[in-house]
Amino acid sequence: MSPRDALRHPALVVGIVLAALAAGVRFAGMPVDVVTQIAVYTLYGLGVNFLIGYLGLVPFGASLYFGVASYGVAIGMGHFGGSEAAAFAGAVLFTTVLALLSGFVILRRRGVYFSLLTLACSQLAFEIAYRWTDFTGGENGLQIATRPEFESAGGFAALVIGVVVLACVLLWGIAHSSFGRRMQAVRDNERRASCLGIDVFQVKLRAFTIAGAAIGVAGAGMALLLRGAYANPLSWQQAGDAVLMVALGGVDHFLGALWGAIAFIVLENKLSAWSENWWLYFAPIIIVLAFVNPGGIHGLFRRLRGRGGRTLTREQIPPVPAGIEEYAPDAPELAGSRADAPVLEVRGLSKRFGSIVTQNAIDLRVAARGVHSVIGPNGAGKTTLFNLLTGLLEPDAGSIRLRGRELVGVAPHRRTRLGLSRSFQIVSVFPSLSVFENLRVAVEAAGGRAASMHRDPYRDPRGHARVWQLLAAVGLLERASRRCEDLAHGEKRLLDIAMSLAGDAPLLLLDEPLAGLSEADRERVGGIIRRIARTRSVLLIEHDIDRVLALSERVTVLHMGRVIADGAPAEVAADPAVREAYLGARVPGQSAPARQERPLAPGEAPEVLRCRGLSAGYGGSLAIRDIDFELRAGEVVALLGRNGVGKTTLLKTWMGMLRHVDGQLELDGQDIVRKPSFLRRRLGIALVPEGRRLFPNLTVAENLRLAQRPGGARFAEVCQLFPKIGVLARARAENLSGGERQMVAIARALMAPSKVILLDEPFEGLAPVVVAEVKAAVLKLREFASVVIVEHNAEEALELADRAYVLVNGRVAFSGPARELEQDRGLQERLLGIHGEDAARGAARHDGTQQAA
Repeated sequence: MSPRDALRHPALVVGIVLAALAAGVRFAGMPVDVVTQIAVYTLYGLGVNFLIGYLGLVPFGASLYFGVASYGVAIGMGHFGGSEAAAFAGAVLFTTVLALLSGFVILRRRGVYFSLLTLACSQLAFEIAYRWTDFTGGENGLQIATRPEFESAGGFAALVIGVVVLACVLLWGIAHSSFGRRMQAVRDNERRASCLGIDVFQVKLRAFTIAGAAIGVAGAGMALLLRGAYANPLSWQQAGDAVLMVALGGVDHFLGALWGAIAFIVLENKLSAWSENWWLYFAPIIIVLAFVNPGGIHGLFRRLRGRGGRTLTREQIPPVPAGIEEYAPDAPELAGSRADAPVLEVRGLSKRFGSIVTQNAIDLRVAARGVHSVIGPNGAGKTTLFNLLTGLLEPDAGSIRLRGRELVGVAPHRRTRLGLSRSFQIVSVFPSLSVFENLRVAVEAAGGRAASMHRDPYRDPRGHARVWQLLAAVGLLERASRRCEDLAHGEKRLLDIAMSLAGDAPLLLLDEPLAGLSEADRERVGGIIRRIARTRSVLLIEHDIDRVLALSERVTVLHMGRVIADGAPAEVAADPAVREAYLGARVPGQSAPARQERPLAPGEAPEVLRCRGLSAGYGGSLAIRDIDFELRAGEVVALLGRNGVGKTTLLKTWMGMLRHVDGQLELDGQDIVRKPSFLRRRLGIALVPEGRRLFPNLTVAENLRLAQRPGGARFAEVCQLFPKIGVLARARAENLSGGERQMVAIARALMAPSKVILLDEPFEGLAPVVVAEVKAAVLKLREFASVVIVEHNAEEALELADRAYVLVNGRVAFSGPARELEQDRGLQERLLGIHGEDAARGAARHDGTQQAA
């Protein structure tokens, strides 16, 4: 640790603050026990926030371990005649074992059920302590007659402060260890952590045990401070005190427990001396603080200094090395396997959700090397197949064998360790971690070893080489220090792919890896897939049929849960059943439909949306600068640009989801720049976000009814626009395919009166036949609203648009007629990174030539 890091260590801050408080109360003639109580409660809060801040678990009943440890000290000294040190050690050991055993049961549940189970256990312990009078003293508690080893109040305070500082050092070290990074990954995204090979339950149980031990130390210290143990801290009335302290200080900050403990005890002492009903005054103070500053006291300190974000860990990442080797996948170990043996064999795989059959006796054989693509229309069961292969779903029937080993019944993290890695259709990363941390977690998890709790992986330069190598491979070196939540959608997609590459698994499952990427990034990812396929197997789901045919050695086509074709790409592409089901091709003898020309918006139509000099960004840095934009009634405008140039940021700023820094924004001539999101929606701006963001536990009909407002479209009208919605009305949103979700998301925007509809990546991850259906719907949307389309595929958007804007580095680099940009291949290449042959291929595809070359 460098001298600079040592001076900024939170343990040093805790020690200095507590020592200063001890000196201050002595100078004021107050008892030093107040500072000892603050120190004890600081440790109590640190243990609780170890679960809340780092793991996302809220233990309302953490008082169980605090109270049990207190009774442990009192019983050890009173009933067994032990010394303070022996009783203290015995109480902490017993509490640690109790946390381990209770956590093994409680952690089977998540969310509110976890919180309630901890509270129930604490209340159960209270009833035992209160009623077992002979052993616990009942309502009078157990008193410790003497404290000979710690008779001096000042000496005991110094000892407690020293223990708290030591605990801070240990907890801060664990937070920065490999294990701590995994805790934060599990907090952000359990499913992704599991699919990287992390045993989520083991991480939770170890963390829960550590937190129980820390809280036990605090409880044992409180018993020595009070010279006794009492049942009150175990009751439900006081069980949430520690959670309240942490929230008061700031759950997103390591030092939040310190400030929360100081504020809690000072307010409690002052208000209780003034009134018996002190909670009547304390509660409003908490409520006001929560509304005024949800980041807690420490968050307020940072805001006053012009800083934001979390401080649960250090913000710095290791420096970028001078030289980075080019990514080259290693050849997998195939010991005991024949060279021609398949890496994956699926036999009779079946799965149904109620009456919906998503897999019907699927047979699949994947070779040990090469690209094997799985294609099919939206809703065919492709992503469900990946979920079955990786263990996120269990099949109703069938067999899955990876390199000869049966996987059915094997946990997802064990399947990953056996050689199965995947990316996700809906981008799955750890949003609150930096790009570097995301990939570092993936690389470490790929090793399959238990995470260390004492070694900081950032201080091991040898372990960084693979991380930097993968970041360079996907073009994210410059974004390494950015939090994932601040990345553009395409950048998150690239990171998701890089995380799936971390382990060099013998079988890599890529679920729509090109969705949402610019043409340049598609070429980059395509090159990576080719390199991987030379030494291992890639099972690919993708709707870009041209690239599928170019990359694949074999193609399997799913339709309505069945395999309808399997073979070489040329054979599959020529299959009439495939063309009818997937590409939307006409049947033999049917006349070719005439290409529908886009209607032109009136040149003198009134402006609906207008912005001038609009700037916005994240964390003090601007993502868009001086944006001038106008949208007229009945117009379709394409908003284009490479990944990360600010397209989605501009939509969020228009919608009020991101606060503007400068500029003007008007809707129908009304200034809306300071209006919140819900008012902008009521005034007529509707956003169809990337990722669709439906309510997964609600049905399609419930999602739409929830958004319905007077003057909006009726359910029957949106069913005319998307007939499939009527069929899916009773289906839960979580069971829909990507295309079906997109239809519902667009329909939801129509359920309330809309003047402007913002479509963010409306064609992402859709089969060609569904893209045609959505495009037809977009043309109909202009009958009652103006439309802005953000789309990585410029050809798709330009075909629909009247005008186009192109962003480069957060600024408008082009604005003009869509035809002009569509026909100028050189301009597209310069602004969008689309090569001439790519643009020509896209134009040919839109002219109806959807055939394999």
